[in-house]
Amino acid sequence: MNILTVNLLLSTVVFWIAARIYVVPNVRRWGHERVLTPILLLHALRQLGLMFLAPGATYPGLPPAFARPAAFGDLVAALLALASLAAVRRSHPSARLLVWIFNVEGTLDLLLATTLATVNHAAPYMGPAYWIPAFWVPALLVTHYITFVVLLERWPDGPPLLDDRSAR
Repeated sequence: MNILTVNLLLSTVVFWIAARIYVVPNVRRWGHERVLTPILLLHALRQLGLMFLAPGATYPGLPPAFARPAAFGDLVAALLALASLAAVRRSHPSARLLVWIFNVEGTLDLLLATTLATVNHAAPYMGPAYWIPAFWVPALLVTHYITFVVLLERWPDGPPLLDDRSAR
C-alpha cells in the first residue's frame, strides 16, 4: 500500500467535504471576487513547490523527472495566480481569461506532478517536502474545482466566456 496515495486521497476527500458544505453553496451569493481572492492568494504560495529542488527539503535520490516539472509547474501557477489576483481585484476585463489560464495550467500541473511522482516512485525521497502532496496538493485540487465552478457562473461585470447556463 502506498501511504502517500492514501494521504492524498483522504485529504482530498476532507477538503472536498469542506468545500461542498461551506463554499460551493455560497458561490453565487458571495460573487466571484470574494470567492476567488482567497483561492488565488493560496495558489500564489505555490512557489513552495520549488522545495522539490532544495537539498535538505528532500532526500537524495528524488527523481529529477518528477522534481523539475513539479517545481517549475508550481512556480508558473504561482505567477499566474498573482496576475489573476491583480486582475480580479481591479475588475480588469482580462480577469476571467487570466483565471481560466491559471486554473487550467494549475490543474494540469497538479495532475502531471501526481502522475510523475507515482510513475517515478518519488514518495520515499520527498523527506520534509512530503507534506506538499499529502496536504497541500489536496487543498489545491479542491480549490481548482471551486474556481471552475466560479468560472462557469455568470460574472456581473462582463460577458461569460463559455455557455452561460445561469442566464437561461
